[in-house]
Amino acid sequence: MNAGEAVRRRILALCASKRITINKLGTLSGVTQSTINNVVSGRNNSTTIATIKKLCDGLEISLIEFFADEVFENLEQELV
Repeated sequence: MNAGEAVRRRILALCASKRITINKLGTLSGVTQSTINNVVSGRNNSTTIATIKKLCDGLEISLIEFFADEVFENLEQELV
């Protein structure tokens, strides 16, 4: 799995665990709906750390909590 897919899975899992929709996450975080849709659909595999930080703020978690998940273990090499 690459980093973009891991971020996508993590966002979806956090929304599910907090019982909020992607739309609600956009409202809570101030990230546009189109940006979140691009991330979770896989159209954007290079989400900035600033966007992830805003999503974390909306989810009321830290960046450390976001990345402290097994989905980020053993990621594929990004350099080709």
